[in-house]
Amino acid sequence: MNQIPPRIEPERPPEDLPVAVVGAGFSGTLLTINLIRQGVPVVLIERNHAQLAKGLAFGTKGPEHLLNVRAANMSAFPDDQANFLRWIGQSGEEQANRFVPRLSYGLYLRELLIKALADAGPKAQIVSAEALSARFETGQVTVELDDGSEIVARSLVLALGNFPPAPHPVLAALPEDRCFADPWNPRAVADAGSLDHVLLIGTGLTAADMILSLDKAGFKGRITALSRRGLKPHAHAETGPVVDYVPAPDARGSALVRQIRERAKAIGWRAAVDEQRPHTQNLWRRHDAAAQRRFLRHLRPYWDVHRHRLAPDVAKRLGELQAEGRLEFVAGKLVEAEAGQDGVAVLYRPRGEERLERLEVCRIINCTGPEGDLLRSGVPLVKDLLAQGRVRPDQHRLGLDVEHLGRVRDAHGRPQDTLFAVGPVTKGEAWEIVAVPDIRRQVWNLARYLADAHWVGGEGL
Repeated sequence: MNQIPPRIEPERPPEDLPVAVVGAGFSGTLLTINLIRQGVPVVLIERNHAQLAKGLAFGTKGPEHLLNVRAANMSAFPDDQANFLRWIGQSGEEQANRFVPRLSYGLYLRELLIKALADAGPKAQIVSAEALSARFETGQVTVELDDGSEIVARSLVLALGNFPPAPHPVLAALPEDRCFADPWNPRAVADAGSLDHVLLIGTGLTAADMILSLDKAGFKGRITALSRRGLKPHAHAETGPVVDYVPAPDARGSALVRQIRERAKAIGWRAAVDEQRPHTQNLWRRHDAAAQRRFLRHLRPYWDVHRHRLAPDVAKRLGELQAEGRLEFVAGKLVEAEAGQDGVAVLYRPRGEERLERLEVCRIINCTGPEGDLLRSGVPLVKDLLAQGRVRPDQHRLGLDVEHLGRVRDAHGRPQDTLFAVGPVTKGEAWEIVAVPDIRRQVWNLARYLADAHWVGGEGL
């Protein structure tokens, strides 16, 4: 049984102790920038220097991978909505509606971080190392790194991003050159021009990225994208929505679903979904655990394809590949996969049927999306915190169990005053916390809280 150290209310931390942020993807980078803006000393720890200020989402080198949010809504700061537009030199409605390459956004983040570091001077630094463990004492945290050094901080923030996809059990025995568990492995689309048939497991945004990468790499064969329901993301409209503010709906559960459907008939599905954006996190929180589980089990795939949309140009290219007969989205359950001399023989059960269908493919790429279950994580720091009883999975195994301020709950459910989390690992508490507009608000709020923690926490606010 995990041994939980006694809860000790922290004393006022020395003002010269920094906040330690582990992970320099979008969430960690932007939190660091906001902490610097608030005058808080900070140390940003990142094990992979190439991912600094980019992370997985914006670390792609492929110009074909576009943002899924319009340029007009991609500012890093909630209090300066035009910041990104100014950076790329765009103005006007047509430019604001563009979906720019993700690699450009990675450059934007890196430039913001470099400027913030220059402004902060010795009060901020980047450490290229992996955080292995953490020791918690009264009012401070000591983070132990893989190079043998330690960082003493006033608090620790986990900005771990998305964990790699979980291996599919049916595919576990396949050779590595036939099946890629990590779709972002450069070898996944290598020699694309020599392949005849590729199977993607998953039909969401990651699958769309892989389709574009294969296409750009010279792939001329067939792509089959398989998921339980075979749903692909819908497309954004060519121009941005004009959505008036509406009060949060009172309905819950199935009544709320009916209400949104009726609203969609009146104003269109995009507007009906978009006008719920300001309320989505609180709607999630107002439903009990059982209702949340029903949503995840029955409605999540449909929510995802309506909420997380494709850039119009991406949707157009996918449509062209479908019209050419080179791309097919299939609903079914993967049953068996066996490596042969030239590829992989796959059996799947079409949705709603008992019969099995057979596919002969050259390569399989897992596009099921990130793993959320902490208990399956191989991250050393996560494993250490689990062993200490400092963290636990949220009730749906979507990530860490946190409260609304981002304080991480220990194994007994107690929020901790020196351990926080931001970004996708907090999905269980907020649900909508993977897109830039949501994360930028979260890290902005947390930076302000940490900047005033010596009196805000004392007043219990």
